[in-house]
Amino acid sequence: MAATGVAAAVDAAGDGSETVIGRPASVLRPVRAGNGFEEALEQLLQLLRLGLVPPGERLPSERELSQHLRISRVTLREVLKVLQDQSMVESRRGRYGGTFVLPRTAAPDGSDELRRRIAAVDLEDTLRFREVLEAGAAGLCAEGLPADGGARLRAALDATQGARLEDYRRQDTLLHLTLTELSGSRTLAAQYAAVRATLNELLDCIPLLVRNLEHSQQQHAAVVEAVLDRDADAAREMMREHCGGTAALLRGFLA
Repeated sequence: MAATGVAAAVDAAGDGSETVIGRPASVLRPVRAGNGFEEALEQLLQLLRLGLVPPGERLPSERELSQHLRISRVTLREVLKVLQDQSMVESRRGRYGGTFVLPRTAAPDGSDELRRRIAAVDLEDTLRFREVLEAGAAGLCAEGLPADGGARLRAALDATQGARLEDYRRQDTLLHLTLTELSGSRTLAAQYAAVRATLNELLDCIPLLVRNLEHSQQQHAAVVEAVLDRDADAAREMMREHCGGTAALLRGFLA
């Protein structure tokens, strides 16, 4: 059976690059190690939203996708499970099985509100500003954490780790607000509170993904440990990585 969709159009160019639908591999490309799940999901969502694989056609095999994205098959299957849960693809077994793209369904109830939220903000500007504020706050905390700062940070981190799924977003927000408040800059904390409100409007438009929450928790813990170790560079870098994962999800679902 002839390959279809992207599977037929992904070919080695002989110079180390690959093409997708006759274009440079800017849609499916190797992901960075820090946010493999989120960035792979972003790319596959973009692939589907661009219509590069028509409804009814098959995605490349797990082997091809995992090699192209440079992620494990375990991570890839978690990404594909999210796409299945969102009714964007379906898995079929048998000789001619694989992962097939489903037709786009009619907009669900509440889609007018979703469109209003997205249209009301500049997504890229919000994500960029959020990263600048949070990375700066993490560095400032590491450089001058107040006496009670360590206890407050650990308590906020513990609250996210023990949060029920329906309460996770609130506890996550409180952890990030605590970090910015401990930066020592009231202006930074106020600006972050405003951008976080906008960010939560957008986050409420996408599903809570257990795999992503587990990954976020690891990054939260790494940020807190870097702050407590007074390692400003590590705190800033880990926070940038964390913000990058969230940005990848939002771009994938909303862009």
